[in-house]
Amino acid sequence: MSQRMGIYEFKMLSEREQYNTVFTNGQFVDTVSEGNIKYKLYTLSYFWVEVQYHNNKIMRISSFVEGEKLNRYSNFPDKI
Repeated sequence: MSQRMGIYEFKMLSEREQYNTVFTNGQFVDTVSEGNIKYKLYTLSYFWVEVQYHNNKIMRISSFVEGEKLNRYSNFPDKI
């Protein structure tokens, strides 16, 4: 990737192009499992991308800068 892509440019890509971009240029960060669902977090330039799997099949991709989805990857309990 010759220049850094912003989240808006990423969201303008087709779903296939988003997956190709994440799996080619994204940096893997973490995996969280909830039953049969796994969430894999990647960083891409200045934002986060989450890929959701169900029984090892890709179900959804989403991108964000901050918020609830990012909280899923913290190791802090919901209630302290």
